[in-house]
Amino acid sequence: MSAPQVSTTAPLSKAQVFLRRLLSTVILWTVILTALFSSNRLISDGVFLLIIAFLALSGLIEFYGIAAKRGMVNFKWSGLVGGLLLMIGTFLNLTGHLGTSGSPARVNDFETSFLILFVLGLCVRQFMAKTNPAGLMAISTTLFGLMYVPWLLNFIQKINFFPNVEGKYFLLYFILITKFSDMGAYAVGSLIGRHKMIPRISPAKTWEGFGGAIAVSTGASVAFVYFFGAHMYHMNYVHAVILGVVLSIAAVIGDLIESLFKREAGVKDSGQIFPGIGGILDLLDSLLFNAPLMYLYLRHILTHP
Repeated sequence: MSAPQVSTTAPLSKAQVFLRRLLSTVILWTVILTALFSSNRLISDGVFLLIIAFLALSGLIEFYGIAAKRGMVNFKWSGLVGGLLLMIGTFLNLTGHLGTSGSPARVNDFETSFLILFVLGLCVRQFMAKTNPAGLMAISTTLFGLMYVPWLLNFIQKINFFPNVEGKYFLLYFILITKFSDMGAYAVGSLIGRHKMIPRISPAKTWEGFGGAIAVSTGASVAFVYFFGAHMYHMNYVHAVILGVVLSIAAVIGDLIESLFKREAGVKDSGQIFPGIGGILDLLDSLLFNAPLMYLYLRHILTHP
C-alpha cells in the first residue's frame, strides 16, 4: 500500500494574503459601485437591491451555520425568509413604491413593526415544533441572526436612499473609509505589530494595527472630502476627522465581534467565497456596525436643522 500523499503547498505569505484580500475587495466593490452610479435607475436600484439581498442572505446563512457548529439550534428558514422580507420591505419604503414618502421616521416605523411581527412569528413557529425542547435558544439565535446581518445591513439602504442628499456619495465614503481601516490595520499590524490586543479572540490583532487603522482611515476620510466634499451635504474636514476616527474604531470592534463568533465555533473563516477574505461575514464584519453609525451621523448631525 502506497503512503498517503502529503500536501506540499506552502502557506501564503502575509503580503500574498494582503494582495488577495485587496484584489477581492476592489473587484467586488467596483462592480457594486459601477451599478450604483449608473444613470439608469432601473439598473442602479435593481442591481443594488439584488446585491444587498444576496449579501444579507448569504451572511445570514453563514451566521446560522456558525451557530449550528456551536450547538445552537435555530429556525434557519424562518430567519432567511424574514431577512429577505425585511430587506425588500425597507427598499420599497425608501423608494416610494408603497406610496410612502421614504422619510427616515416612516422607514424606522416599518422596521419596528416588522421586528415585532417577526418575534411573534418565531413564537408561533416554536408552538408548532413537536421535537424542539430548546425553544428559547432557537428563538433567540434566529432573532439575533436577523438583527446582526439583515437589520444592520439595512442601514446601507437608508444611507443610499437618504432624502434630499446625494446618498450614493455618503455610501461610497463610508465603505471606503471602513475598508481603508481594515487595510491599515492589516498592513501596519503585519509590518510592526508586536503588542496583542485580545489574543484569546483574535491572535493577529495588535495595538499597532489598531493605530494604523485609525491613521489610514482618517487620512482617507480627509482625502475623500477634499475631492468629493461638494457632493456631501454639510460635510467638512472637522466631520471628516471625527468620522474617520469613529468609523475606524467601530470597524475594528466589528471585526473582533465576528472573530469571537468564529473562535467559539472553531472555524477560521465564515466561508470561502472570496480569496484572501473568506466568506460573506468576513467581508461584512466591519461594515455591519459602521452602517448605522454613518446613518445616525448623517441624520442627526449633518442634516440636523
